[in-house]
Amino acid sequence: MSNMSSVDRKVLSGNEAIAHAAYASGVQLAAAYPGTPSTEILENIAQFRDIYCEWSVNEKVALEVAIGASFAGARALAAMKHVGLNVALDPLVTFAYIGATGGLVIVSADDPGMHSSQNEQDNRALAKFARIPLLEPADSQECFDMVCAAYEISEQFELPVLIRTTTRISHSSSIVELGVFGRRSRGDLHYTKDIARTVMVPMFARQRRLALEAKLEELRAFSQEFAMHRIEPPTCESHTGKIGVITSGVAYQYVKEELPTVWILKLGMSFPLPEQKIRDFAASVDRLYVVEEGDPFIEEQVLAMGLHVEQPKVSLRIGELNPDRLKVLADEINGREPRPVPSPVSDIPARPPVLCPGCAHRGVFYALNRLKATVLGDIGCYSLGAFEPLYAMDSIVCMGASIGNAHGMQKADYKGERIAAVIGDSTFFHSGITGLLNTVYNKGTSTVIVLDNRTTAMTGHQDHPGTGRTLMGEETVEASVEDIARGVGVRHVVTVDPYDLETTYKTLKEELDREEPSVVVSRRECILRCRTQTRCVLSVDETLCKACGACLRLGCPAIEIADTYQIDARRRKVRINPVLCVGCRMCEQVCKFKAINEPPNAKQIQRRIK
Repeated sequence: MSNMSSVDRKVLSGNEAIAHAAYASGVQLAAAYPGTPSTEILENIAQFRDIYCEWSVNEKVALEVAIGASFAGARALAAMKHVGLNVALDPLVTFAYIGATGGLVIVSADDPGMHSSQNEQDNRALAKFARIPLLEPADSQECFDMVCAAYEISEQFELPVLIRTTTRISHSSSIVELGVFGRRSRGDLHYTKDIARTVMVPMFARQRRLALEAKLEELRAFSQEFAMHRIEPPTCESHTGKIGVITSGVAYQYVKEELPTVWILKLGMSFPLPEQKIRDFAASVDRLYVVEEGDPFIEEQVLAMGLHVEQPKVSLRIGELNPDRLKVLADEINGREPRPVPSPVSDIPARPPVLCPGCAHRGVFYALNRLKATVLGDIGCYSLGAFEPLYAMDSIVCMGASIGNAHGMQKADYKGERIAAVIGDSTFFHSGITGLLNTVYNKGTSTVIVLDNRTTAMTGHQDHPGTGRTLMGEETVEASVEDIARGVGVRHVVTVDPYDLETTYKTLKEELDREEPSVVVSRRECILRCRTQTRCVLSVDETLCKACGACLRLGCPAIEIADTYQIDARRRKVRINPVLCVGCRMCEQVCKFKAINEPPNAKQIQRRIK
């Protein structure tokens, strides 16, 4: 070890613990694309200046960069959310054939319950699919310990290792024993040319496929003795026989809390499983359950061993596990009448999803609504443009899909309204460029609107190729959406200020009616990043307000109903909340009666946004 520190205990989130483990393990390169719940891993690794870190343009590139570092003999880490691993799956499966030189760990952060995702996906199946070892930490301590262990496993078996976390593991914090915290010495990097191993043409890949199967057999034996599997006795006496539960990850925490009468086999490595340990455990209990968050990944493997697994009467498969759901299983195991699962508190007012006050995306969606366009959307905070009152988005599939969706709809000879693809700047660099090139190459006529707010806003304002700064804070080339569009052959490229509603409307109308591909770049910095700008708070002159509701169609949360007792919303006058208003002046532009403007004491109420 080098760079020793006296710090040996810290309260860390799972993501922070992974970052500390990367440092302690001697990782030299870490790459990722931001995505909740994994984003903070790279942000925290970047604080260790001995590690090169980058926001890659997408997850596939991030993994490929990490693979390159592994080729050179360096330890590397790639992090992404669950859907990001779909993007990176191509290099992952092939690299399992090639094998790691320097240890390579991939962190896949799943999102059960879809807190911030378009689907619910259990990525443990992808470890089995790629034939690589899978570790599942159950808390921040295990995030640290398992990442450290994963590098040893990766180099011992020359395989990438998948660490599967979930939302609760990523964001929950607990005390982590770091030991004598320091950084593992790097050692000498080495690279030996061996095309039979690293050039995956069929003649070599067939041999590597056989080598991979041999490694899996070795891993199965290793898993049997893996120190992070453990059996725990019950903490309370059971009156219904000896019950055993096999579990892993965050599900272990819920089992420990809600099922005190059961024996627990807590698995640390979920693939490959320790078959003999599972058989011995099953033989030692009267009834066997498997409790896991997500798909029946462990259960199906246990069933394939020919073992009987009890099936809960109330399925635990869909959504995020929580203690209340385990209480129902506890009643079943202990022979009690099952309690109803408590429903969410219903008397708390709902907070509808809405764009921030002053969000520049609002101007584009307002225009698209007026134009009655069919809008193929994408992944980003601008997804909120789908909801009332803007109601200006028709689909969300996956990162970069909007452009291909719009092209396909147009090529299907759709005869409806105007067709537009809407995509954010970070998403455009992630996976929109190829879709745009495809549209141009195949003679499409779609209009692509790039909502450029100068950041990756949805995941917390990370940099990307269009911001001119790297994750490590260095100035770099600032990629231009306009230049890229022209570079792939788009002849009509125009930039608008979305705060100028009329110009935005006219520009979009002209481009949507054009019989060839065009790109409109809507450029305004995310309002949450303009916190040092001085803005004027607008107000409503009640004597001029006609309660027409035009301003309410902007969907700005700073615009409020003044008379809450008036039943007919169309007859309600409005007011502007001075705490929320940022002075974007969009509402001023839509008011035909000039009721919205700067108040007489504007200079006195100007404020600095905090």
